[in-house]
Amino acid sequence: QVQLVESGGGLVQPGGSLRLSCAASGSIFSIDAMAWYRQAPGKQRELVALFSSVSRTDYADSVKGRFTISRDGAKNTVYLQMNSLKPEDTAVYYCNARILVGVRWGDYWGQGTQVTVSS
Repeated sequence: QVQLVESGGGLVQPGGSLRLSCAASGSIFSIDAMAWYRQAPGKQRELVALFSSVSRTDYADSVKGRFTISRDGAKNTVYLQMNSLKPEDTAVYYCNARILVGVRWGDYWGQGTQVTVSS
């Protein structure tokens, strides 16, 4: 069994910063890409940032230059540093990872962490 546990969400004023963390644990043989998604009320879930197995990163246009994704392979952990936060960044943020368990690759999700940007 595999778990993704997120932390670091909260309430922050516009212009502020937050750092999200997501740790994968369980019967993990290998991890491919790890990513962060978000879902705002009434909107579809969208990709925010991705860190591939070959250390390539990709970002949604709306967060480029403000958010940075990083990864600690030894800890099976992915981070999202969010700077210059805007009210439109308010959403539930979800961690996602493609993980090899035994001989099967699977797509796993965290429970989500709320980020609220408001004065």
